[in-house]
Amino acid sequence: MKILECVPNFSEGRDEKKVEEIVAEVRKISGVKLLDYFSDSDHNRTVVTFIGDPEGVKQAALRSSLRALEGIDMRTHTGGHPRLGAVDVVPFVPIRGMGMKEAAGIAHQFGREFGEIGEVPVYFYGEAATDPRRKKLADIRKGEYEGLREKLSIPGWEPDAGARTFNPKSGATVVGARFPLIAFNVNLRTQNLDFAKRVARKIRESSGGIPSVQALGVELKERRMVQVSMNLTDYRRTSIPKVVEFIRAEIAGTGVEIAETELVGVLPLEALEDVVREYLKMPEFTPEQVIETHLLE
Repeated sequence: MKILECVPNFSEGRDEKKVEEIVAEVRKISGVKLLDYFSDSDHNRTVVTFIGDPEGVKQAALRSSLRALEGIDMRTHTGGHPRLGAVDVVPFVPIRGMGMKEAAGIAHQFGREFGEIGEVPVYFYGEAATDPRRKKLADIRKGEYEGLREKLSIPGWEPDAGARTFNPKSGATVVGARFPLIAFNVNLRTQNLDFAKRVARKIRESSGGIPSVQALGVELKERRMVQVSMNLTDYRRTSIPKVVEFIRAEIAGTGVEIAETELVGVLPLEALEDVVREYLKMPEFTPEQVIETHLLE
């Protein structure tokens, strides 16, 4: 049986009614299971996670994304997280019975259909990228929504699908296929945004930090804290404990403490193995020691 995961990120995290309308479209699709949705008002962003058969997942992604276009207006959008459009990014992740190539094919099908119906520019990234310069999401998102009109006019930055011109209400959407990613945040007990940005710069791979870590510093105004917001793009190379301990060492002696950590969405069970091995000092631990693992077989 083929199982595909989709984790669309929508640029709305404050209006609960709009978020529920988007999520409701996922629930309508037979054969698709909604796993989680997480809204952050400071980021002004909602991350939805669902799995199912490839065709059902594609339809759920299409319906929820089109509903998001109806309710989100990028002309008035503000938030701490980088974004390019109302439907910011739609990644497809192969879970069982299918490979990355097939997931990339689904991403292309979705992107072309969504771009045409929604009249938005669509870029393909990750394993679905058609241009090496567009492999990394951050490279496509550079300049964000505010710089999109200009980007669309630059030779070589024409969209892969959808509208070829700037859509002021909806912006653009990035669609791709990738390995399971862990969205993990560390909240720091300080309101110094520059401090969080310095820590993020130290830890992210692109600045010479830890492999497979993308990071940025974000202000959490409502909680009176700052956040190191991260994507762990390959938990096999860099584990959650390694990230936490790196940040602990980085802030040691500064008077700043870790207030809490956050997991956005879901993660593979395998990614928790290192948490048990490192923090519980149980080096021989395996998932087979978890009862539920056997129930899933």
